[in-house]
Parts: sequence; C-alpha cells; structure tokens
Amino acid sequence: MTAARTTGAAHTADGGEVPGDRTAADSGPPRGSARAAAHDTVAAVVRQWRTVRPDIDTRPMEIIGRVNRCAALLQQAEDAPLRHAGLTKPEFDVLGTLRRTDHELTPGELARETFSSGAAVTKRLKHLGERGLVERRGDDRDRRVAHVRLTDAGRELVDSLLPEQLAYESAALSGLDEARQDELASILGELLIQLEGRLGGPRG
Repeated sequence: MTAARTTGAAHTADGGEVPGDRTAADSGPPRGSARAAAHDTVAAVVRQWRTVRPDIDTRPMEIIGRVNRCAALLQQAEDAPLRHAGLTKPEFDVLGTLRRTDHELTPGELARETFSSGAAVTKRLKHLGERGLVERRGDDRDRRVAHVRLTDAGRELVDSLLPEQLAYESAALSGLDEARQDELASILGELLIQLEGRLGGPRG
C-alpha cells in the first residue's frame, strides 16, 4: 500500500523542499534546520534512504542509529582507560556493581544488576577470577549457591579506574555544554524507562 498523498512540499534527498505534493509520512512537524543540516554518518545513511524510499519516515533511524553509533564508537575506542586495563565494559560493570553495592552478590544477583544473562556473567566471573579481581565462596547452607566479592586487588583497580574512565567520558561529551548534557541525559532517561518497561530483560 502506498502512502496517502497530501498537498504540500516534498523533501529532497538533502533535506530541502521542492514545490508539489508530499506523502503523509512527511506531513508531521517540519524537520528542524539542525536535523536537515546534520553531516554525521547516520545523516548520510538517512539521506540515501530518503532518496530511494521517500515514502517512509526515517525519524526512528535518526535517533536509534545515532545512539547505536555513539555506543559503538565509545566501546571501540582504543584509548579508553578500560581497554588499557584489559577490561571490557561488561566486565567493569561486574566489578563496579560489587564495589557500589559494597557487599557479596550471587551470580544471579549480578546478572540482574548488570542486565545480563546468567551465562554471560559466568563467563565474565571466570575471566575476572583468573585475574585475581574477584573470588567466590560457597554458601554455608546451599552448595549450589556461590557468593562473589571483590578481592583487594579488584577493589583497588575499580577505585583507580573509575576516575580515569569518568574523565575520559567527560572529555567525549565536552562538545556539549552542561545544560545540553543535562537535557540529553533527561531525554535518554525517559526513553530508557519506556524501553525497559516494554523490552526489559537480559542483554547477554
């Protein structure tokens, strides 16, 4: 089924408008100048889609695509303190969870706290244990249950890495002033609450 046609202006591939009819997908609020003028990699993808499929609304792609791209760039960054320490972000999440809760946790509790699957947490704990950063002890009443805690080395590593990682992330956000950072954090928080309510579950 094709989109209904309405009288108005159609968007060109570069975000401008030309006289004539436009589709219902374009009948919402006009695209802001900031969006039309964007030159990031996602904007290029969007322009290509709008050229070959001008009937579809690309706004979800413009948001989710940028969130995914930002996350990928931060995770791949070679100069991140976590990478220098030989840790992945999920592994640091495990260490950080044990540090911020400041008590022993079971693998199941760690999975819930870090939004991960049990299998993924087990793998991370094995690697962290081999490095001497965490240790397990059996439950006194149920041998099937294990309790995990930071070693002294694990605690020291978290305490030394956290300020470095936060400084790195602050530098990554330095192109936005504090007001815009606060606004972005608020908007992302609203989105996260909605997604956790609808799509919540282990990440893996």
